[in-house]
Amino acid sequence: MFAPPVQRLVTELARLPGIGQRTAQRLAFHLLRATPQEAVALADAIREVKERVGACETCFNLAEGPRCRICEDPRRDLGLICVVEEFADVIPIERTHEFTGRYHVLGGALSPIDGVDPDDLRITELYARVEGAEPPVREVVLATNATTTGEATALHLAGELRERAPEVTVSRLASGLPVGADLEYADEVTLGRALTGRRVL
Repeated sequence: MFAPPVQRLVTELARLPGIGQRTAQRLAFHLLRATPQEAVALADAIREVKERVGACETCFNLAEGPRCRICEDPRRDLGLICVVEEFADVIPIERTHEFTGRYHVLGGALSPIDGVDPDDLRITELYARVEGAEPPVREVVLATNATTTGEATALHLAGELRERAPEVTVSRLASGLPVGADLEYADEVTLGRALTGRRVL
């Protein structure tokens, strides 16, 4: 239907997550209408991020260089580690301005049905950080997603951490009703977790 270069562009854009064939076509047509400078700027940005951005050697977050900005920040609490599945999960936690510790990015969640075992994630590195930390780690916050695989990962990590470092507090993000929600629209699982995690006022 399209000239081969256009078809190739549409095909490559359609590989992006959340981008279907029609959206890929719209993006391709947008790029065709863009000035050469705009198109080159986009291509250069993609090339630069692939060449210069990698994983932090400490927490496996995105980093330009050996360590990420969070790990290099001396104001961050070394005794507090927040475990997340992917580096994208760091962003919403940072936006809250409530967490002052450091992170550990697992690179996914345990899912035996999909062939993802503990060896496929950065779990061993987490244990090494907790066991050999100086100053010692006080708390590990498990901030995996509230999905079946996220819950399984949190339970696995909690059990192993309690065994390997019993002096370290292992906590899980609270879950329940979102702010501004009406009870009548809450599903049973969400409402049940809200009741289980209730706190004294």
